[in-house]
Amino acid sequence: MPASGERTFPFSGLAESDLHLDAVYQGGASGNSGDDPIARIAKVGNQGGFRMMGSPRKGTVKLAVLYSSTQEPDWPDDLDVQTGRFTYYGDNRRPGLDLHQTPRGGNLLLRDVFAAASGSADERDRIPPFLLFQKAGRGRDVRFRGLLAPGAAGLSSDDELVALWRSTRGQRFQNYRAIFTVLDTARVTRSWINELAEGKTTGPHAPDVWLSWVKARHYQALTAPATVNTRSRVEQTPAQADRVLLSEVTEYFRGRWHAFEECAVALWRMQAPATGQCEVTPPTRDGGRDAIGQYMLGPGADPVPVEFALEAKCYGPETSVGVRDVSRLISRIRNRQFGVFVTTSYFNSQAYQEVRDDRHPVVLICGKDIVDLLKSRGFSSPEGVREWLQTSFPNRSSEL
Repeated sequence: MPASGERTFPFSGLAESDLHLDAVYQGGASGNSGDDPIARIAKVGNQGGFRMMGSPRKGTVKLAVLYSSTQEPDWPDDLDVQTGRFTYYGDNRRPGLDLHQTPRGGNLLLRDVFAAASGSADERDRIPPFLLFQKAGRGRDVRFRGLLAPGAAGLSSDDELVALWRSTRGQRFQNYRAIFTVLDTARVTRSWINELAEGKTTGPHAPDVWLSWVKARHYQALTAPATVNTRSRVEQTPAQADRVLLSEVTEYFRGRWHAFEECAVALWRMQAPATGQCEVTPPTRDGGRDAIGQYMLGPGADPVPVEFALEAKCYGPETSVGVRDVSRLISRIRNRQFGVFVTTSYFNSQAYQEVRDDRHPVVLICGKDIVDLLKSRGFSSPEGVREWLQTSFPNRSSEL
């Protein structure tokens, strides 16, 4: 059931409802596909992640809905409410089809929409608005998460839409990863939805933020900075279904914890691709730092290196990183350096709070962050993680 005080709209009135940010729109109770609330809100169909009013193959899409169940580990759609960016994976999620040959044409729509988004105002005027819904919890209930515009400020067109290679049972295939921006509007009116059905994307009831994007590709993102600057143990711990991925890491390095340091560097590179040279220090001469490296700022032709020190702890889920561990790294950070702490576990509340309250320049990467990084690179199964570990960090001692 929706949380206490949560705004909820009953199934019977959805055809006349406005869309309010983070409100729950209830499904029906008939026990069939007709219970889908999104189809009541707009005539976009009642199944699939891509739902469209119109045809992508004919170029007649007037409105698009992205529905994310957030329950597909191979394709981890992600809404970052702090930055207002939404990462969505296309609909070629299994081998057997070319990138743009999916039955619903979702990837075809992404290709055309992102190409037009970088064009003229007239081209953007023909782009259908995207509405984002996520599974809400009970039955077919959904939550409205915002109005989306393709792309994001500060990203190139090559970064906004990327064709990724994946493999399943040895068969390789491609799918899109698309970046959208949640525009800063708390409501999408029923009047505008009705105008969209008539093909009027910039009609009199269109939100100002949408009109601004169409006219000048100006992204007014809906950002929601966190009210607290630390994460709880629960927030640092992967979901139950994902903990097996983390177990693969801790078990692989069991009894040879120093070997995890090289893995920690690789994980940091996933998080920070601009990392340059990085060297794991010998265990007898590490000076309190498991690795030292450089993060490159500025243009590739003339980068400025910023040094960092990295500490790694391969702990089990019940062992936290405490003040002593973190203080050891902080004491080794020299002037104009920053620190990176990578752990398979979590940072206890006191250690986390002290780092943030004292504004130490230390990046804290916990177990959940590691799982998110692995899944974002396609390592979403225990077998996939194990293969990555064995290939990237071979156990030399077992070969003797």
